[in-house]
Amino acid sequence: MTRRPAAAALSLLSLLTFTACTGGDAQEQPQSAAPSHRIVVASGQDVTGKNGIRQQLIDAWNAREGATGYRARLVELPGSADQQRSQLLGALQSGSAEYDVVNLDVTWIPEFADAGLIRPLTDSAVKDPEDLIKSVDSTSFWDGKRYAVPFNSDAGLLYYRKDHLVKASASRTDLGDDVTWDELRELLGALDDAGIEDHEALWTTQLAAYEGRTVNAIEAFASAVPDFRLTDGDGEYAATQEQLTAGVTELRERTASPYLLEGASESREAESLSAFAEGRTTFLRHWPYVYPTLHETFKGDLGVARLPGKAVLGGQNLAVTSSTSEQRAAKAAELIAFLTDPDSERCLLRAGFAATRTSAYQEDGTAPDCRHAPAYTEGPSASPGGESTARLVPDRMANGTSYSRDILLPALREAVHRPRTPLYGAVTHILTTELDALYGPPRGPGGSRPGDAEVAKSLDEALRRVLPG
Repeated sequence: MTRRPAAAALSLLSLLTFTACTGGDAQEQPQSAAPSHRIVVASGQDVTGKNGIRQQLIDAWNAREGATGYRARLVELPGSADQQRSQLLGALQSGSAEYDVVNLDVTWIPEFADAGLIRPLTDSAVKDPEDLIKSVDSTSFWDGKRYAVPFNSDAGLLYYRKDHLVKASASRTDLGDDVTWDELRELLGALDDAGIEDHEALWTTQLAAYEGRTVNAIEAFASAVPDFRLTDGDGEYAATQEQLTAGVTELRERTASPYLLEGASESREAESLSAFAEGRTTFLRHWPYVYPTLHETFKGDLGVARLPGKAVLGGQNLAVTSSTSEQRAAKAAELIAFLTDPDSERCLLRAGFAATRTSAYQEDGTAPDCRHAPAYTEGPSASPGGESTARLVPDRMANGTSYSRDILLPALREAVHRPRTPLYGAVTHILTTELDALYGPPRGPGGSRPGDAEVAKSLDEALRRVLPG
């Protein structure tokens, strides 16, 4: 890298401010659309930016509907994922907002279905279901019924600085899917001795007391215990205290000093990304949406691989609300089928989301074209002006590896679920609270921290008080 780390961080953060913070300006509903012909889609903000890919796909559906009079409108909810969940729950339970389609985090499907806030879907809402990635599509079901269709997916990835590894004379600078946490930890001494400016620690992640801590915990638990599950298919408690102890041990080892960046226990997505961009760490655990910006910032010095061990599956699914009329519900299902069809998924992948269909990851020329959103069509003819109006995600990495086919798709296929239960809000609160014993102020005599078995015992007791079974 020729630029200073601070300059690179400022460049990266300015790009992220553009892509992740502006959100999509939802277009005003045309006056000609009668209330019965209006389909309102509620969603979190689009990380692809102003007039992002989600809005472009909705615009394409509106154009296709033409003379039918139906128009869809995207309403973006502010705040964090937890705040969006609260807003949607309150709006649907009180009837204060007339949402027809809701874009739900995959962990919310059991809760919204169990509460009767979303309705089971028929086959008309999903095209080519066999094309959906099985692990991703499984998040759409609850109690044996399909309540949603996957829109965009997510899985934790490992980003790393190749230039750091070169300076440390590492045995390899391109990491594959066989890399282990032990191998990464062995690099710390060489990295410390390499004299890398601003370098402070091996890696960083999201460990503040919010969903990021839950994600990191489940990844550690699932890596330590084969086939680990906190809940079974019915949402009943399925873990043991012994399994939790093994998981806590794995989590503590991953996040111990001097490997983890100091202060990571208070980091969320933005703080961890900034630390990595500034060169303070060599490795970063983060989501796919940061790949385009990191690639643009660091070019050939950026590496990305699957996480060592297990990665957690994320993403959002589209569902039809129970409160909408039967007439609009049928049209809402058609909209969902359009927004999740192979063409739309190819557009989502090119824009930076993780697509939910296997066909989206095929070689160029064999996969569906991105016709719904011309700005994300490859080549100079992508837009009327002759130049693409959007940043396409660079797929081919410096070593010839395909980011989407060789890294992202396998990560999605093998990712693990967070607990599937209507009580997920309570479960994630317990996890973040109980695991504060590892990251909060010391509680024991003389400023000591409880042992792994003690933390696991308290966590087990708390989960048993909340979960059935």
